[in-house]
Amino acid sequence: MVVAVGARRDRQAFAALFAHFAPRIKAYLMRSGCEATAAEEVAQEAMVTLWRRAETYDPRQASASTWVFTIARNKRIDMVRRERRPEFDPADPALVPEPDAPADRVAEAAQEATIVRAALDRLPAEQQEMLRLAYFEDMPHSAIAEACDLPLGTVKSRIRLALARLRKTVKEE
Repeated sequence: MVVAVGARRDRQAFAALFAHFAPRIKAYLMRSGCEATAAEEVAQEAMVTLWRRAETYDPRQASASTWVFTIARNKRIDMVRRERRPEFDPADPALVPEPDAPADRVAEAAQEATIVRAALDRLPAEQQEMLRLAYFEDMPHSAIAEACDLPLGTVKSRIRLALARLRKTVKEE
């Protein structure tokens, strides 16, 4: 009958399939832990899919019942995934923008940035380059070593020495 639905869009064959499979799909879904209303909805979706995709059914690969129940199982999985996806909550604290910083904090941050820039400028060029690649370009140490044609240990040493010098210079300022 699935072949008739797929080939000729036979409504009588579909009605017979619906009468046969819809209650069985619903019962199957309820046994697998689905509520009655959700099972009814998934069964309806499975039968609509059967109507739309009947021409893709190949009786050599599976029986009609296997094909229909596979559709129902997949629809059930889709429904569970939709339920698990959290809904958008505009009141979520993570979505609320932070208030503007007080003016004194903004000025303080600008002074700190000036001090750090000056400390960076005093570093040797190779250490500046290592910090730029590691922290501003977000490159892993191994990629820096490859890009600069240096041993990994040298890259790590230069970064460590640069950070130590920065710390010392910033504390002194």
